[in-house]
Amino acid sequence: MMRPATAWIALRYLGAQRTNQFASLVALASVIGVALGVAALIVVLSVMNGFENELRSRLVAITGHGAVITGAGEPAWREILADIQGFPGVESAAPYVELEAMVAVGGELAGAVIEGIDPLRKSPIAGLEGALRGGTLADLVPGAWRALLGRSLAGRLGVGTGDRIRVLVPVRDEAGRVTSRLRELTVAGVFEVGVRDHDAVRVLVNIGDAAALAGLGDRVTGIRLQTTDIFAAPQILGGWVARWTSGGRSAPVTTDWTRDNATYFRAVRIEKTMMTLLLSLIVAVAAFNIVATLVMVVTDKRPGIAILRTLGFSRGAVVAMFALQGVLIGWAGVLMGVAGGALLATNIGSVAPALERLFGFEFMPADVYYLTALPADLETGDLLWVSVIALGLTALATIYPALRAAAVAPAEVLRYE
Repeated sequence: MMRPATAWIALRYLGAQRTNQFASLVALASVIGVALGVAALIVVLSVMNGFENELRSRLVAITGHGAVITGAGEPAWREILADIQGFPGVESAAPYVELEAMVAVGGELAGAVIEGIDPLRKSPIAGLEGALRGGTLADLVPGAWRALLGRSLAGRLGVGTGDRIRVLVPVRDEAGRVTSRLRELTVAGVFEVGVRDHDAVRVLVNIGDAAALAGLGDRVTGIRLQTTDIFAAPQILGGWVARWTSGGRSAPVTTDWTRDNATYFRAVRIEKTMMTLLLSLIVAVAAFNIVATLVMVVTDKRPGIAILRTLGFSRGAVVAMFALQGVLIGWAGVLMGVAGGALLATNIGSVAPALERLFGFEFMPADVYYLTALPADLETGDLLWVSVIALGLTALATIYPALRAAAVAPAEVLRYE
């Protein structure tokens, strides 16, 4: 355990750096460098967390948290729907019909995914109402042959509310031959989720109209569901499958948002890891400044170290003395960085516009990005492990100077004093 005298002398040596202007400047640069590195790392991670949350909410806006794939040949989907609706953790469930089609307007042709939904049922995609730019889900009346188009798809086809489009759907007849069905739909409105996979290909219609186009009759493609906790969706689906198969029934195919969108979130994790490594270099450079500061202090205080050794201070006490100086310098920077980073991350919504006005540029131009503001989500876990990494790096930086101080030979130093 560090003795009070050791800590007192360490603080005296740290305060005495004011007489050595260069060492004092290097120590100040170390504190500022550590603080800037930690603050930048916290802000960047918070912004990336915000982007990840935005991406997740937009991806599940149409596909829900998970789905049970009943398939076109499964007539007992109502039994599955009734069973899964009462399962713990499932907030809502609704059938859907999904089919691929070609959409044409004049000479313009585009591939599309037709999504048949039931607008009267409490649906996992009820949040889509906020993404509508004209029209409502209630416009999708069965037999009216109305459709809601993704904004990018509508823009590509050059259509808007009230315009008519033709859809061509490939189907397989009873003999196994592939034929097609052609139908004209009226555009009831457009939606903009903010994800190209939805906005550029999705066409929403009534589930009865989609089933008629696909020739499914009373069958559906699957059942989408929304859970009370999006992160528990895989476990909830797994628990339901276990209960469903416990009676000897075959296990249906299931999927969830983590599998459907694995590529997106894998890319986000890789980006977060790379940004963490790059920004950690700032803290590492500041740690080298701590090494330089302590080496200069050791060189300047060699006579004092020698006197302390002759008074009975052990090598361990000398190591602790100089390690404490470096830790105080580094940890002061870490605390300042954590406080500044947390403050900036929680107020990024007001700071970013101020910077845009000051420097005359936009972080996220509306004509390029779906998001027009920087999202941020400050997580306690990020604060903790960023602090641990920074504290660890600054503590490691004290090892060499402290060992060098302990290696001072009192006889050699005091011989010519």
